[in-house]
Amino acid sequence: MKARLTYKKPAEEEVKIEVTGSKSESNRLLILQAFYNNISLTNISKSDDTQVLQEALASVDDNLDIHHAGTAMRFLTAFFAVQQNREVLLTGSERMQQRPIGILVDALRDLGAEIFYEKNEGFPPLRIKGKKLKKNTVNIQANVSSQYISALMLIAPSLENGLELKLQGLITSTPYLNMTLSLLEKIGVETYCEKNKIKILPKKKVERTEVTVESDWSSASYFYSIVALSENLSVTLTSYSENSLQGDSELSLIYKNLGVETFFNSEENSITLSKNKEPLPEMLMLDLTNTPDIAQTIAVTCFGLNIGCDIKGLHTLKIKETDRLVALKNELGKFGSKIKITEDSLHLSALKNVGFANVSSKVIVVETYQDHRMAMAFAPLAIKTPFFVSEPTVVSKSFPTFWEDLQKAGIFSEIK
Repeated sequence: MKARLTYKKPAEEEVKIEVTGSKSESNRLLILQAFYNNISLTNISKSDDTQVLQEALASVDDNLDIHHAGTAMRFLTAFFAVQQNREVLLTGSERMQQRPIGILVDALRDLGAEIFYEKNEGFPPLRIKGKKLKKNTVNIQANVSSQYISALMLIAPSLENGLELKLQGLITSTPYLNMTLSLLEKIGVETYCEKNKIKILPKKKVERTEVTVESDWSSASYFYSIVALSENLSVTLTSYSENSLQGDSELSLIYKNLGVETFFNSEENSITLSKNKEPLPEMLMLDLTNTPDIAQTIAVTCFGLNIGCDIKGLHTLKIKETDRLVALKNELGKFGSKIKITEDSLHLSALKNVGFANVSSKVIVVETYQDHRMAMAFAPLAIKTPFFVSEPTVVSKSFPTFWEDLQKAGIFSEIK
């Protein structure tokens, strides 16, 4: 299946879009809610990943398939490790079975968990025999995926003695760890964080708590890109906070350099994205160690604006739904880009006198590699030239209404 993307300038220069709740916040809060059932949640993410996690938490089956949901795989591995007298087989898609999980499993085993690899050492599927974990200190490598650490942090207050995590090496995606800490504190869990050490105290009960999930900043990135590539479009997105827990809120600062101003409306809990008149840089230099999920969107935006970018801190993109660095190089190359990648960086060169007229005569199909962010990151380029995107339904992983919402901004998808 593929969809042809085309652009028609909207009749209105101001559009309003409701964005689903943050997947990252939702998934963390659902794990906490499973431990403490007097937590109530509103504006939960409508993404496939969150639905898969909810279904797994509610299931009484012994075999659980979480498909492509990487966050669910990591969080559930830790969750089921402490579910006493329950044994589950946790599996996923073919790609999920290629994504490493050994660092988390080793840490849980050090705490006393019983987890076994069903196929290949270090990779799902996993057989997990839940038990009571008494040990309260663990060392874990911190420079691969913050989700391994967050998975341990989320089970920590349920442990009899709490948990002290000693993080080894440079910490990746620090904002996501801060998010986990903030959500724990929001429900009354005591936490301490100093340099490479995190301590979380045990908590048997929490007060009745209602938490409203902020809308997803990663999803907002695609509308930042659309505004940057459009002539004079303004987009209002709900529900967003100026004091966000999400690291991807850095978009408001990054895209100011790409022609987009962000206006926060605290009364309506929304943001409005509008064009600014600042001159564009010839080269955008970024370190996205803390916010790697927005790298694809930024790279595509820079290409569409015909400016260069040097982006580092991207080592985690190698183990996502696909190798996102290779995928970016392959698919931007179809439009004529000059792009180089390393194990942890991307360099895009501006093309002199580039235009999209010669591209529009080609039949370009952007492959998505079963990666939702590939489809969504490339979609704004339809403002410059029509093209096809394969597997358009992959967006449901994080943003089920993506194609319908894009129509409000003038980008139409027609299944061919």
